Amino acid sequence: MIKTRIKKGDNVILLIGKDKKKNGKVLKVLSANNKIIIDGLNTVKKHQRPKNQGEKGQVVTVSRPVNISNVKLICPSCKKATGVAYKFETKGEKTVKVRVCKKCGATL
Repeated sequence: MIKTRIKKGDNVILLIGKDKKKNGKVLKVLSANNKIIIDGLNTVKKHQRPKNQGEKGQVVTVSRPVNISNVKLICPSCKKATGVAYKFETKGEKTVKVRVCKKCGATL
């Protein structure tokens, strides 16, 4: 399993493909495959068989996984596509690892 810098719920921008320069919210992180699923991006139409007798088949739009290297995180404070850095902060007696924007230095 690979540790990723992008988490579920982050806003990201896609750097490649038919949805290039579009942004969306991360729905799921597949860390074993180094991929993520973004809401409404990299969609394909899938033909689905009827599940029960008497139903009709249908065409469903499904978001497909994208490699994590093909997206960049959008910083909530500066609204720019950025990389993620880590910084250690002390809270009381504990030291906590925090994600930080590489452009503006704000915590993510």
